[in-house]
Amino acid sequence: MHLLNLYKLYFSSNKEFIKKLKNVLGFIPGNVSLYKMAFRHRSVAKVLKNGTRSSNERLEFLGDAVLGSVVAELLFKSYPYKDEGFLTEMRSKIVNRGNLNQLARKMAFDKLIVFDQKTVNPQSKHHSMLGDAFEALVGAIYLDKGYNFTKSFLIKRIINPYVDIHTLEITETNFKSRLIEWCQRNGKEISFDVVENQEGESTRLFTVQVLIDSENLGTGRDYNKKNAEKLAAEKACEALAI
Repeated sequence: MHLLNLYKLYFSSNKEFIKKLKNVLGFIPGNVSLYKMAFRHRSVAKVLKNGTRSSNERLEFLGDAVLGSVVAELLFKSYPYKDEGFLTEMRSKIVNRGNLNQLARKMAFDKLIVFDQKTVNPQSKHHSMLGDAFEALVGAIYLDKGYNFTKSFLIKRIINPYVDIHTLEITETNFKSRLIEWCQRNGKEISFDVVENQEGESTRLFTVQVLIDSENLGTGRDYNKKNAEKLAAEKACEALAI
């Protein structure tokens, strides 16, 4: 083992955290501060001098993009004859918040996350803290180790052992139908509205907002209108915890 890694494991002030990380991830981190940030919930964030908050939200944003890219490439190669609609739906099944929460729980992230125990209940089935930390961790690994390492980690350490892609293929996850049924049961008005794209964006790209009682609860974007509606509905389902 490299001398620097030996030092981190046995002599560093962060040695206990690093040992837990190694047990969970299978490798010793380079920039430990990135991983500590990845597991810092916004409930314990401090406002820094530059106005940003010292929580995992920025890493979550980055990790979401990296995870989506890795899963998209994997599906593209696994299903060479399927269209973009099928691939979009499969990606949503893998990276939706509920699935990420389950993956994070299986990997014992709850033992690593720092949060305000007085105001946050991580045991709530509707809470997204674990899934948020999962995405933030992906962002941290990407910044620390690079894209190829992150891709290999996700496929070998997460997707292959924990995600049964072929079972997901036959699992129905129709967020739009689920959302419409929820609105009907609760007497809510729902509409899917196409909105104008930002200046310079392709005119072929559809941006759809789902409005429930005139409140925007989710936005989806895709080159296929139906797929954009599905993505918007998924985000609304996450927001409503249904």
